[in-house]
Amino acid sequence: MNESDFRWDDYIHLMEQLLAVPLDDPRRAELAIQLERIAAIAGPLMAFALPPRQEGAGVYQL
Repeated sequence: MNESDFRWDDYIHLMEQLLAVPLDDPRRAELAIQLERIAAIAGPLMAFALPPRQEGAGVYQL
């Protein structure tokens, strides 16, 4: 599934219920626009293939 297939309206509706944060229609519409933009920005990063032995992030311990 690519980001254009994702149903942001359904996602926002579910998150409203789970988080008990009601949104009005204008805020819901703006949130959908922002989530679409974030998904578009993250697309190239998520498509970057790491070598099999490369970790996504290091683990630091004191």
